[in-house]
Amino acid sequence: MNWRKTDSPRRLAAAFLAASLVATGFVALAQGQSVATTDVIFARKTMMSSLCDKMMEIERMIAAGNIDSKTTRAHADAMSVMLIAIPHLFPPSSNQWKRDVNQDPVAETLASPDLWTSFPDFYRQAAAAARAASALSRADKAEDIKTYARELRIGCDTCHALYLEEP
Repeated sequence: MNWRKTDSPRRLAAAFLAASLVATGFVALAQGQSVATTDVIFARKTMMSSLCDKMMEIERMIAAGNIDSKTTRAHADAMSVMLIAIPHLFPPSSNQWKRDVNQDPVAETLASPDLWTSFPDFYRQAAAAARAASALSRADKAEDIKTYARELRIGCDTCHALYLEEP
């Protein structure tokens, strides 16, 4: 594959994600099985953890008054791609949240059952957050970075308020 210098990290990440999903699907089909629900839950927890780490680093820079716009743009660019992909890591089979059950921390899910009954809204929430992250990835001025980071934080917090269960 011939990558041009103009290809953004976001496009490269999206291509890698798509290739990974296709490869995983072919392996599963070749083995006559689907990707295990536990693996999907683990994958989305890992992606959410990465999103959280990137957001926290951006917010730390803003709070300290020491914004590195290059780092902020790179984090936001990666986050926009992850936020586009995240709804696809919530297949109906992964609707397994249970209250007050001592579950395996790798396999347990905190996703509310409401997510699946309101999936179109969840999808819209993720898309809105992806757009906010994309806008943040293009911001140069400190005030714009603060504005778009706040918009992204509100998007994350809103989605979590609606679709995240407390253990």
